[in-house]
Amino acid sequence: MPSPATFPLPLAPAPRTRRRLRVCHECDWLVALPPLRPGERADCPRCGHTLVTRHAQPAQRSLALAAAALVALVVAVAFPFISFEISGVGNRIGLYDTAASLVHFHQPLVAIAVMLTIAVLPALYLCSVIWLHIGLLRRHPLPLSRGIARSLVHMHPWMMADVFIVGALVSLIKIASLAAISLGVAFWAFCAFALLLLLTTLSLDRDWLWFSLTGEPLAPAGSRTGATAAEQGLSGCPTCGLVNRLDEQGNGRCRRCGEHLHARLPNSLQRTWALIIAASFMYLPANLYPIMVTTHLGEAHPSTIIGGVVQLWQMGSYPVALVIFIASVLVPVGKLLALGWLCFALRHRAGRFRMTRTRLYRLTELIGRWSMVDVFVVAILVALIRAGALMSITPGPAALAFAAVVVLTMLAAISFDPRLLWQAPRPPEKEASHA
Repeated sequence: MPSPATFPLPLAPAPRTRRRLRVCHECDWLVALPPLRPGERADCPRCGHTLVTRHAQPAQRSLALAAAALVALVVAVAFPFISFEISGVGNRIGLYDTAASLVHFHQPLVAIAVMLTIAVLPALYLCSVIWLHIGLLRRHPLPLSRGIARSLVHMHPWMMADVFIVGALVSLIKIASLAAISLGVAFWAFCAFALLLLLTTLSLDRDWLWFSLTGEPLAPAGSRTGATAAEQGLSGCPTCGLVNRLDEQGNGRCRRCGEHLHARLPNSLQRTWALIIAASFMYLPANLYPIMVTTHLGEAHPSTIIGGVVQLWQMGSYPVALVIFIASVLVPVGKLLALGWLCFALRHRAGRFRMTRTRLYRLTELIGRWSMVDVFVVAILVALIRAGALMSITPGPAALAFAAVVVLTMLAAISFDPRLLWQAPRPPEKEASHA
């Protein structure tokens, strides 16, 4: 799929206008959107964040992709996923067994996380997209369309079908030398589902969607482009993009979608620090305790995350060992260090480093969810390898701790307000009250 052409936006202040104004959610710059044709996008002139991406026939495009993805998910749930056989003993599992087996081994929280991220939330997301776009094609939005459109933004970070596919491939490589593996219809259907889900999320044009649902009220009087929204008492809605006037305390509610608005996220630094510290504490048991226990011919072999990486390396599976090491070791540690450094660096907002810090924040948002690979590997192997004393795998105590690390680091990235990176430096005594 060709990438959209970038439409250059001027950095200098433009004439005052109240139409088609947008606030960059990363640097708080207020700009006026130009007319965009299909295949074009508008980027923030200050930090380069993509504000709008326009697609041809957005309703038909998103509806077709979402419907196809939903059909693929139904097939993936209805048919066998993977089967294995060793010495005449075998097992066959469906997609739902990856969560059901974790419940059987007293890991209900991990089971809930697995099922939510690979099936439940994606299904809700796809049904929401279909509901919205059917209404738009009929030129009469269906009931609850505003609330459903708001929910799309909040569900998006927690859908991990693509990460699950990587986890499935790692699981197959781990046991390929010990047992005969067969891939069911559901495996290929889930691969198609993951790809179609990704294409569906990329096809959504939120700017067009909200304009089609409810139109677009004019921006508040006196709004001027080429300046930050905060200094004008304004805020751009992170859900629908509409520019709104805030009250004297810097709070408000979007006139179009009803989302709560703030000049800056309340207690952003405190919440981010708290989540970073909590994730750091959970990271210790996640690595010290075994994440799974393999029983082979009656002998139990506990395996930690690092131990699994070493085992894969000794087996000669260097690419897979590298993937697990990066996803399960480097990414969580790197994300904790990056977010901690960004919080600390807010006291030194040197202009020449703002762009570098913003890119680092984008990277932490992008890679954080890929740490769930190890959790998915455990879920698949626990469900699949159940041949009694001959060969079986059970989840270890580190599975819950590591899943908690992934969730906490993702919440920390969501809690961090990147607009703080672009503010002018403040005296230390005022910093805590502002953040």
